[in-house]
Amino acid sequence: MTRKTALVLGATGGVGGETARALLAAGWEVTALTRRASPVSSDIRWVQGDAMNVEDVRSAAKGASVIVHAVNPPGYRDWERQVLPMIDNTLVAARHHGARVVLPGTIYNYGHDAFPLLREDSPQHPVTRKGEIRVELEKRMEKAAREGVRSLILRCGDFFGPHTGNNWFSGGLVKPGKPLSVLPYPGAPDLPHAWAYLPDVGATMAALLAQEETLAPFARFHFHGYQITGNELLAALHRVTGNPSLRLGMFPWPLLTLASPFVETVRELRKMRYLWKAPVELDGTRLTERLGDVPHTPLDTALARTLDALHVRAAR
Repeated sequence: MTRKTALVLGATGGVGGETARALLAAGWEVTALTRRASPVSSDIRWVQGDAMNVEDVRSAAKGASVIVHAVNPPGYRDWERQVLPMIDNTLVAARHHGARVVLPGTIYNYGHDAFPLLREDSPQHPVTRKGEIRVELEKRMEKAAREGVRSLILRCGDFFGPHTGNNWFSGGLVKPGKPLSVLPYPGAPDLPHAWAYLPDVGATMAALLAQEETLAPFARFHFHGYQITGNELLAALHRVTGNPSLRLGMFPWPLLTLASPFVETVRELRKMRYLWKAPVELDGTRLTERLGDVPHTPLDTALARTLDALHVRAAR
């Protein structure tokens, strides 16, 4: 049987890396585009290039039936300048090679009028510029789908997992390599928040692509993941760490406000505060109907693997 080939943009990041690993496990050949020296890997074929360069993307996508667009500007910076040009380059490459574009989506697209239960067709009225960019990005994918470029979007809550990236868990709640005694929680402890465990997201991407022949040209699904409160997250961490003295603390929003005029990453994080002020849940009904069993790791197991990989230990 001929092995399928996927090009992964952003394979050194959290969701891109986990999707690449899931595709390899499912028997795919995986090519990855990287700006820096190729990481050591005997399984992934690394190609040096830049997602901002359309010829680099088109060349790397040769032979691929799927392009996983998991690339983002590092540290939430330069979204205005980079995000839309990068998806345009991916769509050009996909059109040239007849590949499907796969996007790990977010909930930045949605505003207050869509909460608390987010469905694939919920109205998208974002309240931030970053959300507006995500809406425009998806619109370009939908337009390209009408012109023959197939797309797949899997929208998720906040990512966490063994491999760090731009995410709230490893960037705001815990500090890799540091002891954990206080969990600085960004929202009210009794409001549910949407989380997605990265290995489950990658496995779901691979499972959906195994059904390529029956997927719509512009396919969208919501990944339910975990809908848990701050108190429930703390209780799980008590079980995982064996430290009942671990407590929730105040997230330093006032400090972020002071630093935001000078640090772009901090400024962009602060704009996402509205997602911590309301209950948010992704409706995974359509995904469950499609796959039956959606990949799902028990919360305690996911947290334990994440803390272990990040070398976070509970302070006593």
